[in-house]
Amino acid sequence: MSSINFPNPRTHSFLEWIAFGDFFYDSSDIISFGGEMSVENLRNAYGKGIFPWTIEGLPLPWFCPESRAVLEFSALHVPKSLKKEWKKTNLTFTIDKSFRAVVENCARVERAHESGTWINKEFIESYTKFHEAGDAHSVEVWDLSGALVGGLYGVDAGGVFCGESMFHIVSNASKLALLFLVEHLQSRGATWLDTQVMTPHFAAFGAKEIHRTSFLDKLAETQRQKLQLF
Repeated sequence: MSSINFPNPRTHSFLEWIAFGDFFYDSSDIISFGGEMSVENLRNAYGKGIFPWTIEGLPLPWFCPESRAVLEFSALHVPKSLKKEWKKTNLTFTIDKSFRAVVENCARVERAHESGTWINKEFIESYTKFHEAGDAHSVEVWDLSGALVGGLYGVDAGGVFCGESMFHIVSNASKLALLFLVEHLQSRGATWLDTQVMTPHFAAFGAKEIHRTSFLDKLAETQRQKLQLF
């Protein structure tokens, strides 16, 4: 497997459009194309604020968005109804007990404004290996019968949790998984997490968008703290 020499997102000249065949794609957030999602490449990418996001018909794109969504725990907004549910829930939460199952469930989520999902078979295999190497982690939500009913997964980028995807089978299970994750990360000294791109889900929790350069500064500053998140 070959290593990817990723450009520096701080100095890379991002293009607005790039051509593949007869099609033009917006590439203002893309830093590189192609290569393998090996453990080495994934670790190198996340450490630099870069992540892969498969797009059918294109060589593997690696992203470092111009606008990056982050959730500062000090700005976390939890609706009263969800707080009440969090206090009385009979669901059980675990970390890294069933990583692959969480990713596979995330791959089956129907997503608005998207055809299919970026979590394909190669993605699942690559991130499972990344998990086995100790870099990718999951939160699982279980009901009283022991069934997996929600969860999320992401990557520890040197002391910064980068959220990838979440799913729920019962109402609010993914939201409660996020609250569980935030409490866990706070117990390890973390003050924020990377949500990559803004969604209505994270906007409701108080996430905000910051410029790429500000994100990279924030990432580097936090990495210097050498937090042990898991």
